[in-house]
Amino acid sequence: MSDTKYIPAIGRRKRATAQVRITPAKATKIVVNGKDLAEYFTVSEQVKTVQSAFEKIDAGKEFEVSVLVRGGGASAQAEAIRHGISRALIKDNEELRTDLKKLGFLKRDPRRKERKKFGLRKARKSPQWSKR
Repeated sequence: MSDTKYIPAIGRRKRATAQVRITPAKATKIVVNGKDLAEYFTVSEQVKTVQSAFEKIDAGKEFEVSVLVRGGGASAQAEAIRHGISRALIKDNEELRTDLKKLGFLKRDPRRKERKKFGLRKARKSPQWSKR
């Protein structure tokens, strides 16, 4: 990106963390970990998830988005990027907050995998019980 000022934000979902930087531009372009959005996410649903922050609301501007994402799976990373983009858009224009909040893009989804407990096979699954 050029020397123009960017708006930073961080988005999270499960173990995924996305550092998002948005810069005003002529056309919306999203780069994730140095790759184009469609190149990084091969599943079209994940691409739609990332772009939904721009599509659902009419920002009135175009942005160049640069993302550094780590951890988690592909779907969690896509939702973390959407969370980060939404937070950055609010820093740019506070009026978008109500629309993004209604869509649920500002809520950090805290659900994670429950840890395994000793004596059990998984978090809650117990070994088969036999009477004799």
